[in-house]
Amino acid sequence: MKQNYKKSWFVKIIFVVSLFVILFITGVTYKHISELSKTQQEVIQTYKLNVELEQILSYLKDAETGQRGFIITQDSLYLEPFFKSRSKINNTFAELKALTKKNSKHQQSLKDLNGLIEARLHNFEVASKMALRDQTDVEKFKQVFFEGKAYMDAIRKKLNGMLALENNLLAERKESYENTIKFTPIFLYGLIILTLVLLYIAYAKISSDLDKLRKTNQQLETFKEATNQAEIINKHGSWRWNVEDDKFYFSDNLYRLLGEKPNAFKATIANFNSYVHPEDRKKLEEQVAQMKIEKDLPFINYRVVHKNGNIKYLKAYGKSISNLEGKEQLIGTTTDITDEIDYANTLETRNKELELNNKELQAFNYVASHDLQEPLRKIQTFLSRLEDKESDNFSESGKKYMERINFSAKRMRNLIDDLLQFSRTNKSDEILVVKDLNELLEDAKQELSEIITKENAIITADILPKVKVIPFQIEQLFTNLLSNSLKYKAIDKRPQIKISYELVAKNNDFRLKNGTHKKYHCFVFKDNGIGFDAQYTEKIFELFSRLHNKNEYSGTGIGLSICKKITDNHSGFIFANGTPNQGANFTVFLPA
Repeated sequence: MKQNYKKSWFVKIIFVVSLFVILFITGVTYKHISELSKTQQEVIQTYKLNVELEQILSYLKDAETGQRGFIITQDSLYLEPFFKSRSKINNTFAELKALTKKNSKHQQSLKDLNGLIEARLHNFEVASKMALRDQTDVEKFKQVFFEGKAYMDAIRKKLNGMLALENNLLAERKESYENTIKFTPIFLYGLIILTLVLLYIAYAKISSDLDKLRKTNQQLETFKEATNQAEIINKHGSWRWNVEDDKFYFSDNLYRLLGEKPNAFKATIANFNSYVHPEDRKKLEEQVAQMKIEKDLPFINYRVVHKNGNIKYLKAYGKSISNLEGKEQLIGTTTDITDEIDYANTLETRNKELELNNKELQAFNYVASHDLQEPLRKIQTFLSRLEDKESDNFSESGKKYMERINFSAKRMRNLIDDLLQFSRTNKSDEILVVKDLNELLEDAKQELSEIITKENAIITADILPKVKVIPFQIEQLFTNLLSNSLKYKAIDKRPQIKISYELVAKNNDFRLKNGTHKKYHCFVFKDNGIGFDAQYTEKIFELFSRLHNKNEYSGTGIGLSICKKITDNHSGFIFANGTPNQGANFTVFLPA
């Protein structure tokens, strides 16, 4: 019910029902008034009928009284009521017939009464004539006289019957009249109350809708202002074309995109085109002409020229819709993309610079891999010859210098090799193939077999899956992680490396919050080496980053940087955590 109350058609139904009730009340009132009037007329008619019937009896009694006076006095003056009564009775009969024309019983009774009255009047004439002559035949006169009495008794009986019937009708009519009078106000009052209730409900709904409409208008005003501000901030304007009227509407900011104040000119295509760059004007005019035919405007880029000479790049788009009245409109937006164009040009320039830098880097790699290694190989070759042929001629300090030179040369070669390795892992455009990681792990162990045997290291691993990878990079990843654990082993412990695996969902590990895949392969390399402090968790993967002195542990500080680069190439992640003198964990995530 609450849901229906909120709908607009609910008020319409209320008004229709209220109007129907009002019309119904009007009809019922008219009907009841008509019935009251009819009942009143019937009551009046009954009274008239009773009066007319009593009048007939009165006329007959007057005639009878006059007859008796005439018989006693023989004075003809007493016969005057008799002669007048006939015309009066005839008039009364005509009135009675009119009053009783719808009552068949009364009509039949009037016929019978008319016969009796005629017989009684005839009896009056006969008796009157006999009274004018000598009363020689008394018995016959008595017979005629008593005959008249019998007629009068019959007339009274008939009149009483008609009066009784009419009185019964009068009682019924009075009862109907009283019931109507009693019921009508209650009925009308109830309908009026119902109508008032319905009108109140409608009023409450209209009042509620008006409040909502007022709030909606306020929200629309706020939204309109927010839209205007958004257009200013986002550098776009809106426009509308009413197809049937061929009229255009421009938003305030669309004028600003042309370098004008709002409503600076009438919103027409011709006025707008006057701001379009001459080289783009024809293209835009063709698109607008096509728009008027197809009722659609695809994305189109063009330039406009402000009055101060500034050139701006705009992009427009329009789509046809129908409004609530069924009229077709084309709604469109125009955006200032000057910054995008400038950014694209800047980006193109920087891409060219980056391409040039890449070429220079490739040249550096070539130098590092050939030109730098060539003199280094000669230095190491001559050092080897000096050690073989001239070592006996060196003093103690000379021998120490030779050892330092040899150590530095080896370190220089390792650094060049690691830089080349890091350079190769920068390339992430290699094709991914499905590879069994167990095989790649075995290849990495084979690569480190000499140091594994020397340190008597124990390496255990779960069964690893087949994953889509760049094989040589993942092998390098395994090699570097194993080499790191072996290099930073504890002095008094036998190296132990445990490699565990599981498939994890992104949502189940907070470290994968920036991941783009639903699931990841998780590999954990856990060792019992010297570990490291938690503050170096991020620094450990930086290029040339070393946590220990080069005289304590060998290395160039590039190995873990290569691991980070490899996981990045695979859209994966690598994390490290450790505890000093207890060991370190390296966790690798690769997309499943």
